[in-house]
This record gives sequence, C-alpha cells and structure tokens, in this order.
Amino acid sequence: PRSTLFPYTTLFRSAAAAGDWRPLFNGKDLDGWTHRDGKAPGPGWTVADGTLAIAKPKTGDIWTRDRFGDFVLELEFKTAGNSGVFIRTADPKNNVQTGIEIQVNVPGGPDRHSVGSIYDLVAPSKNAGKDGWNKAVITAKGASLTVELNGEKVASMDLDKWTEAGKNPDGSKNKFKTALKDFKREGHIGFQDHGAVVAYRNVRIKTLD
Repeated sequence: PRSTLFPYTTLFRSAAAAGDWRPLFNGKDLDGWTHRDGKAPGPGWTVADGTLAIAKPKTGDIWTRDRFGDFVLELEFKTAGNSGVFIRTADPKNNVQTGIEIQVNVPGGPDRHSVGSIYDLVAPSKNAGKDGWNKAVITAKGASLTVELNGEKVASMDLDKWTEAGKNPDGSKNKFKTALKDFKREGHIGFQDHGAVVAYRNVRIKTLD
C-alpha cells in the first residue's frame, strides 16, 4: 500500500531477501529522511562523521520516507535529555496518537517514561542506560514488540493485550485514544525532536517475513 503521507513512496521491499540488513541512515547525508510534511528535514539536523544529530533543537522530528512492518531495528544513540524513536507511525503529523515511541533519554528510572521504556505503556525491567553512546535493538513482529538496551532485554509487549483506549492491561492509564490492538502494524520510523541535543549512528534495519 502507498503511504498516505508520502504518496510517491511504498512500503519498503528490500532488493535482497528479508533477513538482510539495510542501512537506514547512510552516514553521509539525509537521503531517505524527511520532515513530517514530506519536505526536507529542518536545518537543525546535521550529518558529520557518520553521525545524525540535532544540534539545534525545536527544528522538528525526522522521518523515514519508507514504511516498515515487521523488522529488527538497530541503532546507537547519545543524548543530553528527552528524545525518542517512533515506530510503525501511520501519520507523522499525528505521531503521538498513531505511532509507538521507544524512549530515548539519559539514564534513569525504571518507569514508563524512562530510557528503554515503550513510552507510557511498558516500563523497562531495569535502568540499563548509560552516559555516552547506548545501543538499542527494537524488534516488531506482528503483535510483539521488544526492546533491548545495551545488550539486555528491558521491555516487551503484546499489542493484542491492549484492548481498551487509554488503559494498560494492569489498569493504569495511557495517552492513547485508540486501543493499541487496533494500531496499524506498519508505518514510518522517526527520531523525535523533544528539545534536547541527541545523536544517532549505526542505524540499520532488517525486515522480517
């Protein structure tokens, strides 16, 4: 299916077989990445020495042109504060209500808003964040989402268990106006500009059958 946001892009199909890695950020420029409106990313996003960074916060989130369904996403991040990785986002103009965020932040928690959490949904099992560069592995396969941080599995969820809008299975509240079981299971990947300096490198993705 064609993207509703970027009508000239399609759901990514690798020229190689599923299971092969593809760089999602080429380390040289912003090819394949856009602002939420499909235009070029804001000037605050820069590329240098194989690193994608937001040196001037408040410039806007950055999004893949392509859409992804089942995948393993690997990346490294370094941050001075709050940021996030959005996955399977149906509409980047309404990312808060159509995508799922993996929290990027300085070490802290664990709670549903700390680094490594599935934001507002699942707290990490421990504070696995560290100062400097961190490695995250995010896996999406059907209803299953898992997050690894610095080599440790810290969060997982089964979307099918989120059957009510605004409520987690344990009865706690969340921000979502739609039950997570009804979210689209493919969409754009995005890096959040939440006002903090943040950098990403070694970003690659492997699509799954």
